[in-house]
Parts: sequence; structure tokens; C-alpha cells
Amino acid sequence: MGIAVSTPILALSQVSRSFGPIEVLHSVDIALHPGRVHALIGENGAGKSTMMKIMTGYQPPSAGRVLLDGAPVTFTDMGQAEAQGISLIHQEFNLAEQLTVEQNIFLGAELRRGWLLDKAAMRAKSRELLARLRCDVDPLSVISTLSNSDKQMVEIAKALLRDTRILIMDEPTAVLTRTETEVLLEQVRALRDHGTAVLFTSHKLDEVSAIADDLTIMRDGAVVWSGPARDMDEHQMAEAMVGREISTLYPPKTATQGALALEVEGFRVPGFAQDIGFTLRKGEILGVAGLMGSGRTETFEGLAGLRPGHGVVRIDGAPVTIRHPWEALAMGLAYLTEDRKTRGLLLQKGLGENLTLQALHRFSNWLLDKRAEDAALTRAVADFDIRGSRDVDVGSLSGGNQQKLLFAKIMLSDPGILVIDEPTRGIDIGTKQQMYQFIRKLAAEGRAIIVISSEMQEVIGLADRVLVMRQGRIAGELAGPEMTEDAIVRLAMGVGAAAPATGNRQKETSE
Repeated sequence: MGIAVSTPILALSQVSRSFGPIEVLHSVDIALHPGRVHALIGENGAGKSTMMKIMTGYQPPSAGRVLLDGAPVTFTDMGQAEAQGISLIHQEFNLAEQLTVEQNIFLGAELRRGWLLDKAAMRAKSRELLARLRCDVDPLSVISTLSNSDKQMVEIAKALLRDTRILIMDEPTAVLTRTETEVLLEQVRALRDHGTAVLFTSHKLDEVSAIADDLTIMRDGAVVWSGPARDMDEHQMAEAMVGREISTLYPPKTATQGALALEVEGFRVPGFAQDIGFTLRKGEILGVAGLMGSGRTETFEGLAGLRPGHGVVRIDGAPVTIRHPWEALAMGLAYLTEDRKTRGLLLQKGLGENLTLQALHRFSNWLLDKRAEDAALTRAVADFDIRGSRDVDVGSLSGGNQQKLLFAKIMLSDPGILVIDEPTRGIDIGTKQQMYQFIRKLAAEGRAIIVISSEMQEVIGLADRVLVMRQGRIAGELAGPEMTEDAIVRLAMGVGAAAPATGNRQKETSE
């Protein structure tokens, strides 16, 4: 752990921020010290992002002071903050998609040799920075061709290049695998030991416990707790964030399951998955686990018509062929994407437009029935507890409320089979609890649910059975007391064995 010094390097003193008549930050105090990792946690909408934007010059405070090295400072833009050694790694990627990795890392900080760019030096430095992060991406790769996790590593490499005294990290591990997260945390510790002040936000409380020296917890725009991180365990952190008891994070599992809803045999997605077979019953939640690159997402995108897939698929006992997502929807199978911001929602459009997009035929007869759309949005806001103004663009909502809206959008088509990919990525623990309750409620209504997740505890806590994928195949099936993190990891890494995913055991226990 780092050692605090008497004078904070960056601090907010009694800072408030209003948007029109609405105050979203209320007299906030926080202090960052050199050589310390300060974790900032809170539910979506608690005010964390607004606080970080004020620290980095994206937004001015409405009241209060920003202090740099103990003296008041005013940043008129982010460039002034960067010039003072303050770097922000955004939750949303801030990369030029059509430029290369090397060009992104050095964008605005290019190395020159006379009048010319020193491309050799920039390429060598890019390789050095990526090697520190154990990222084997070619510096000449175009950003648009990279995975989300590799894009995040490029963002971090950009920050490492700068002479950063204060590093602010907004959900840096949201799209990273466990191994990539461990590499990132190692880099954070190295920066701390070098004297950098780090502000680290994450919804993953185990990461906070592992990395933080200091901790600030926010709720509803105000600081509700601040002090040494060692004074709060993960359960106490969660309860302070949400303001209520959350000991029962996962709802009880029910034993009632109905007839077969989905049967898959010999299914393949060229280049990603082959010989996939499983069954799914009405009222059942089937978990799908596996390491990054195991083919989890691609398999079910193929099943939902989002990419080419071939094999035997039966819905309610009848053979079906699904070539497009709208065919899947017509057959009662809906897919909720893991990437809500680029593939699930139109961030520049309103809540109503997003909600009804997949079911426009129900709200129009040549012209849109705006009254019916408004009524549907009213029901969705109530049913899924979507918080925030109905009049803003969806991009202005917190991540948790965006995810709830995406759920509401999918459910408007009334699917009998629902595939949910990474249901709680990038959302806080209070909203996670709500999402788990939503999913279990849908299963209790008789819907058949598939949950794909990188969080093993989520799969174990939510699912009735778990399929583990490895290298494009199902490595095994786990149920009941067999569903442990150790068993899932062993199957995912090819060092374990489990019953084949035929659905026979489930069939026997359900009949």
C-alpha cells in the first residue's frame, strides 16, 4: 500500500454541480494523494462520472473549488488538465477507429525527426508500452479490427505514454477478462509505487478490495463514506452504495420447469463453434460460461440469426430455420446483446424511440401512434424501474438504466426464449440485484432463459444448469452442487471432465 502525504495532489472541496434546476453533485469532498490508489464507488447515477469530469476539465463545478497541489485551479478544457499531468481513461473508448494502434497512442504527441514523423521510434515505443501490458497487438493494427479488451489496453497505453501525475480510471476493467484484469491491476500498483495518484472506479468490489488504499463511496450525488479502504469489507461497501441490505443478491431458484422450449443438435457457426447440442426447458435459466474466445457469444448470435449458423434447431418441438434476427423474433427467440451502446441502443435517440424500435408494427399504421408509444414507455419505466428524465437522449442515462431500457425493449416483443449476453456488465451491485430479480421473474412466468456471462459467481448464483464452452465446443455441463468456480475453470481450461451437455439429467429430474 502507498503512503499518504500531507498535501493532496488533486482535491475537490465542497464541489456541487447543477444542470439547470437539478443538482447532481452536493458539496462533494475528495482528495487524491501521490503514491495512493483511491477507489471511487457508487451506483450508476450516483455522480461519479460528473465528479471525474470536473477533475479533468470536461465540466466546471457550479460551486466549490478544485485544488491542484493545494492551490485553487480552474480548467477551461481537458487540454489544460492534461498539461498539468492529469489523464482520464474513459469508460467509453476515446479512440479513432480508422487509425492504427500506434497512431492512436501518439495522437497529439507525435515524435518527430526534423520535419518528418519518427515512425520507427513511435512503433518501438508502442511495442514497449503494449508489452508492459502483456498485450500482443500489432501497433500497425487498425483499431476497428480489435476486440474491446485490446482497445482498453490501447487506452491504457496512451495514458502510460503521457507524463501522468494523476491517473483517473473510469471502469477500466469492464470489458477485460480475469487475466487481463490482473495485468491491469499490476500496472496500477506499479504506477502507484512510482508516485502516481490513481483514482479507480469499478463496480467489481473484489477489485476495489485488492487495489485501493483509500475509498470514497457516493450515493445520490453525495459522499456517504470516505476513509481507508481496509476499514470496509465488500459487503459493507455494497450496502453503503445502495443504502439497503443486499445479503440476498440472487433470488431463490425454483424447481418448477415445463416442457422443452429449445432443442439444438449438431449446431455450428463457421469459424467459431461446432457440434453444439443442448436442451432448454420453459421456466429454466441455463448459464453459459467459458473463457474469452471460447465461442460463447458467436454460438448464440448464430442461433439468433445474427451470423450464419447451421444445424438442427427445434422450438416447442417444431424444426425451425433462422437466418435473420427478425425471423428469430417471429419465432419467439430474442437475443439481448452484450454491447448495449453500439449494438443494442441508439444513444442519440430518445427512450420511446429505442423502446419500440423492434416492435414498430405494434405502434404504427403508416404513421407512428405516439400516444401508444408513450403508454408503452410509461409501463416500461414502471416495470423495469428505469430512472431519469424521459425527455433526454438514451446516451445521457447511466449504464444501469440503459441496460434496463434494453431489457424493456427486448421484452416488448414478448419472447418465449430469451438469450441474455453479459446481463450486468458495467452496472452497479444494486442494479445487478434488480436485473437478477427481473431474469428470475421472467423464468417464473414460464420463459426459457439463456444467460451468457464472464462472471462465474453470476452464472452459479443465477442459473439452474451451466454449459461450459472451450475452443468452440461444449466442454461439459454442470448442475446442482457441481456448479463451482473450480469446476467451471477446469472445464474452460480443458483440465476437467463433466457430464455431456445432452440435457438428459435435467430431463430426468424434471419429468
